Amino acid sequence: MIEAVLDLMVPMIVAQIVDVGIAEGDRAFIISRFGIMIAMGLGGLACSIIAQYFAARAAVSTATGLRHDLMSHIEQLSSAEIDKLGRSTLITRMVSDVGQVQTGINMFLRLFLRSPIIVFGSVVMAFTINLTAALVFVGVVAVLTLIIFVIMKITTPMYTHAQQKLDDVTVSTRETLTGVRVVRAFGREASEEESFKHVNHELTHAQLHVGHIGAVLHPLTHITINIGIVLILWIGAGQVNGGILLSGHIIALVEYLTHILEELVKLAQLVVLMGKTVAGMGRINAVLNTKSSLTYGSVTQPAETDDAVHFEGVSFRYAEEADDALSDITLSIKRGETVGIIGSTGSGKSSLVSLITRFYDASEGKIEVLGVPVVDWEKAALHRRVAMVLQTPWLFRGTVRSNLTFGKPDATDEQMWRALDMARASEFVREKQGGLDFVIEQGARNLSGGQRQRLAIARALVTNPDILILDDSSASLDYATDAALRERLSQLPEHMSLIIVSERTPVIRYADKIFVLDDGRLVGEGSHEQLLESCEVYREIHHNSDVPEEGWQ
Repeated sequence: MIEAVLDLMVPMIVAQIVDVGIAEGDRAFIISRFGIMIAMGLGGLACSIIAQYFAARAAVSTATGLRHDLMSHIEQLSSAEIDKLGRSTLITRMVSDVGQVQTGINMFLRLFLRSPIIVFGSVVMAFTINLTAALVFVGVVAVLTLIIFVIMKITTPMYTHAQQKLDDVTVSTRETLTGVRVVRAFGREASEEESFKHVNHELTHAQLHVGHIGAVLHPLTHITINIGIVLILWIGAGQVNGGILLSGHIIALVEYLTHILEELVKLAQLVVLMGKTVAGMGRINAVLNTKSSLTYGSVTQPAETDDAVHFEGVSFRYAEEADDALSDITLSIKRGETVGIIGSTGSGKSSLVSLITRFYDASEGKIEVLGVPVVDWEKAALHRRVAMVLQTPWLFRGTVRSNLTFGKPDATDEQMWRALDMARASEFVREKQGGLDFVIEQGARNLSGGQRQRLAIARALVTNPDILILDDSSASLDYATDAALRERLSQLPEHMSLIIVSERTPVIRYADKIFVLDDGRLVGEGSHEQLLESCEVYREIHHNSDVPEEGWQ
């Protein structure tokens, strides 16, 4: 505000120089006024630097808080909400939209506080000089405000549309880079380039379209201001000839109109920027307003029961309008029991175990974990009791140690080596430079698929859970390593229930109990020998499992 007031005083000093100093030939007066103008310029510069510093600091801090809140909120969402929003759009909103908001806040604090003071102050100063000329100022400001409002009204939804197109580019880029080996293996480079070119063209078209409309703002503001200047000169000329106005006042009025032009040009740029900012804030808000469908209870200890997991009439679908992925599942798994879950691709195996860890909630029915309804468990307590190794293992950038302690930060070296030995991973870890401190690159690029899977199993074992779920986690292992791993897993502590998900019967044939799924339904339950006699689906899977029969007993 101080900077703006100092700027508003300059035209009046110029008017004094013209009407007094130059008219009377008073050189001392002119020099004194120049000195005042230099002092005001330096004062304005100091105010500008201070204002810019705090505006930038506020903008950066806001963006930091937004990213923190977004990440915290996303981590609270269930897999269903994340699937619905989309991972690529979440990345875009976290990076691009938050960056846009940061820039918008910075410019808003600098210009939206300064520019209106200059514009309003120029009008007020015009009224102190001449009423008729001041009415021209009022008309110019009114027309410019209307132009800016209309342009902003039109462009804001268009910027939202453009950001959605940016999401599509992110999706295309992420898919291509993630599956680059598949693309090359099938010689689909040209097809993927064409696909990317299409989404990139749509983004370019959307941005150019809104850019063309936003570009109209500058010429319209210049035309309006220049018309105002012509009117001021035309009205002022007559009043100067009539002795009503001094020539210095005309210069001051033109200066004030020029001030208005400069500030409204900046304001016009701000309007374009704020259109992007408002669109980005809306997209961020959409994520923050997405409520998790999961609500947790306060239970931290298991009940006195022999059941590790109990399903009763459970059905599940990924979306309300989708077909059931699981239908009317009823089963029980005892504590310390080793259980196999088998079925063909798409039969619902991964969906079933995802309900135990509460990645998703059942659509119908009741699920109990360690004798407690799964919805009553406190979140951290549930995940301490249940550990899961996913079909596609994911290791974080860092060291072997930091990955193994992911679920148990206070794990000792002895506990980590015991888990590595159990997972048949201790041999290759000892061979790596640094052992537990061996550096794992992003995405574990410096490890083979089998090594990643064994480290993921070791990470789960470090937590010493009550229930360990292996979701087809031996897919990348050779048969000998797989058999050796299963032999080690047969030595798990008595309290630990082991659930093995697989599409191959040799992997689960020696389990205490095997559940057979087919098209989301439980079609068989029993031992390997019992199912070979009673379950046609299991027999078919077994005959198609052309792998060695050895395993642990």
